[in-house]
This record gives sequence, C-alpha cells and structure tokens, in this order.
Amino acid sequence: MVFNSLTFAVFFVLVLAMHSLPLGWTTRKVNLLLASYLFYAAWNPPFIILLWISTVVDWYAAQGLVHAQRPLARKAWMLLSVVVNLGMLAWFKYGEFALDNFAALMHSLGVAYQPPKSDIVLPVGISFYTFATLSYTLDVYLRRAMPARNFLDYALFVTFFPHLVAGPIMRPTELVPQFEQPRRASGDAIRFGLALMTLGLFMKVVLADGFLAPPAEGVFDAKTAPGALDAWIGTLAFSGQIFCDFAGYSTTAIGAAMCLGFAMPDNFRFPYAAVGFSDFWRRWHITLSSWLRDYLYIPLGGNRHGPARTYIALMLTMLLGGLWHGANWTFVAWGGLHGLYLAGERMLRSRFGHWRPGPLTFFGLGLLTYALINVTWVFFRSKTFEGAFTMLRGMAGATPHPMPLLSAFELIAVALIMTSIVAVHWRMRDTTLEAVVARIPAPAIAIGWAAMAFAVVVEQGEGNAFIYFQF
Repeated sequence: MVFNSLTFAVFFVLVLAMHSLPLGWTTRKVNLLLASYLFYAAWNPPFIILLWISTVVDWYAAQGLVHAQRPLARKAWMLLSVVVNLGMLAWFKYGEFALDNFAALMHSLGVAYQPPKSDIVLPVGISFYTFATLSYTLDVYLRRAMPARNFLDYALFVTFFPHLVAGPIMRPTELVPQFEQPRRASGDAIRFGLALMTLGLFMKVVLADGFLAPPAEGVFDAKTAPGALDAWIGTLAFSGQIFCDFAGYSTTAIGAAMCLGFAMPDNFRFPYAAVGFSDFWRRWHITLSSWLRDYLYIPLGGNRHGPARTYIALMLTMLLGGLWHGANWTFVAWGGLHGLYLAGERMLRSRFGHWRPGPLTFFGLGLLTYALINVTWVFFRSKTFEGAFTMLRGMAGATPHPMPLLSAFELIAVALIMTSIVAVHWRMRDTTLEAVVARIPAPAIAIGWAAMAFAVVVEQGEGNAFIYFQF
C-alpha cells in the first residue's frame, strides 16, 4: 500500500476514525498494530512472517540482555539479534548479488560456474525495519536504554505503519515511550498533520512523478549518449526527483503520525542548501546519518584515534551506507564518493578551519557542494558503471555529436523547478517549516493548501511506488 493511492486514503480515514473512538488505550494500540500489519500485508502477506521473526527475536534478546549475569551470555544474546536481523537482510537483499559476483569471480579464474536461479523477492522496507529493530537490542546491550515494558508497545514500535517501509528510521527511545500513555491529537495537530501529508503528496505526485521523473528517465535510460545540456538537466531532474520522492514520503509519514497523536523526527532539513558534505549529511536522510554515526562510525573508532583511523572509519561507513541502499556496485561507488568528499573536507578544515568565508563565497561553496552532490547522483541512478561514465562524459561536454534527448518544455520545466527548490532550501536553511508557517496569514495557508491538494488530485496517476521502497 502506497501513500499516494486511493486505497491508502480510505485506509487512513478508517484508522483515524477508529483511533478517535472512546476506547481503552490498549484497545487502540491493538487497532494500530493490526492496521499496520494490514498496511504491510497489502504488499505481500507472507512477508509479515519476517516482521514477526524480527519482533520476537529482538524482544527476547533484549530481555535476555537485561537478565544475563555473565558478559559471555550478554554477548550471546546480542549476537543472536545481529545474526538473525542481518542474516535475513543479507539473504533477501544481497543473496543474489553475492551469487552473481561469486560466479563472475569464478569465470575470471577460468571456472565455468553457473549459479542456480534463486528468484529472491526483496521484502519492502526490510532495510528500514531491520535497522530499527537492531538499534533496540544494540542500545540495550550498550546500556543506552532499557527494554520496552510490554510486548505490545515494542511490536507497535516495529510495525507502526507511517515509518515501517521507508522511514524515518526510528529509535525505540523515540517512539516506545509515546505508546506508554494515551495520546490523542488536538485539532491543530490534525490540521497541521493533514497539511504535511498534502505537502508530501504534492512533492511526490506532482513534482517527482509528474515533472521530474520523465526527463530523468529520458536521459538516464536513453540508448544514445547525452550532450552536456541534456546530461546536466537529466541529472538535476533526478536530484529533484529523489529529494521530492523521499522527502515527500517522510513528510507524509510525519504528518500521518501527527494526526494520530505521535511525533516523529525530521528526516530532511533543506539539504540542497548544504555548505560542505558533513553539512549535507546533517540535512539529508538524517535518521540514517545518525544511525550510521552511532552504530558504525563511532564503533569503528570515529575521530578518537588519529587522522588515519578517522579517514578509514569515514570511508568504511560511507561504503557500507552505499551498499545499504542497494545490491549494486554503483551504490558502493556512490557511498565511496561521499566518503572521499567527507575525508577531503576534513583535511581542508584541519588546515583552514580558522577561515570564515564572506556571504558570496559561502553561497558559492554551497553551489559547489550541490554540483558535486549531483555527480554522486549519477552513480546512484545509473544501473551500470558504463552508463554512469557515459553520463559523466556528457556532463563534461565530451560526447561527440550528441542528439537532443529532451524537449524544450522539459528543459525549461526542470530548470525552473530545480531553481525554485534550491532557492527555497537557501531561504529555509536556518529555520523550520513550522516557524515559517506561523508567520503566514491563515488565508494564504488555506489557498496554498487547496492548490496543492487540487494539483495532487489532477496529477494522480498510477500510484507509483516511492524510490526508497526498493532499498
């Protein structure tokens, strides 16, 4: 079930109505749990079994960690959680990838090995709920948090439908305490939540799917090499598409949770106004960035053991972060580029950290950051390295005798939309949406809200899945 579908609209109205009934708090939580299972079952009902396995194993692992008397027993419970969670993720997401690469290695050694056909189906959202459940047992093991007080609250944390399949990646300490006491959204919270859902759907349906996806596909999936203009416009279109698609999902999820009386953290903070790459990762997919920092970068040594160890930790974290996004070496290259960017930025800061740029230089550094981010998006979007290098040659103006791929309308539309998005990000980089909305007159908000809702209804097509569902 996708947010941008009539089915979800009916589903959400029913869930909101049931949650508003004068029922006991436990009954309402059970209703939310069953609704979340129904939401996930709409994709592929058998995969609910994976959710159950992850939920039950991590619940008992956390209980075992608390009651274990010996360090060896605590490590055994922690390893059980890690092996089960990462084992399922490895099998379903990377099993076929590993077989194909093993076969390629054998062929390079002169061994004719043909792997069996596996036809492994990737469960929707497995990367997201695996990281969420894994953080539960790791936090208990590291004594950062206590286990949930009852199984219902923990099960609801795992399956809560707004964040289940594409984040934000929630920590138990952020959501489980909210399930302990009865919660009901106020009228203002419901209105703001519905407005956020409308904004998120507008970003997904109108901007990402309606205007930006066709030119991005027209360039990246073309059979001929693009020229410089088409290559850059296609790449800019994808940078806007993936932002509007993923930030649109997160915004809709946060709004849905708000309507039910729950708070979820921001996942995006106007990332295309970032100045530098550490700033970018403080603004892009914030919950993943913090997860990688806390459970990979810091355990690998972080910045506590000298520059060389810091650079190794940075690179390994970003390489694994790239692989988390998909079972393809182009994702690893995307992560590696970000690792190189972050390492280079750290080196420059260590030498020129005292320098304070003026406003124009600061803005120029922001545009340079955005341009280099677009180079990484080429590897993220391309299915092969050959396709990625073809795009990069086009962006460099090195394609001989290119044929036009995009219409004048597509060129102008992408240029206008991306200029507007970047301008909005710069306008909003040091504030919040809530603060800006509080200063806008109510009639203007109503007109903007109605216009976005109308555009969503007019543009609504096939209910395309969100890009991050495949991760």
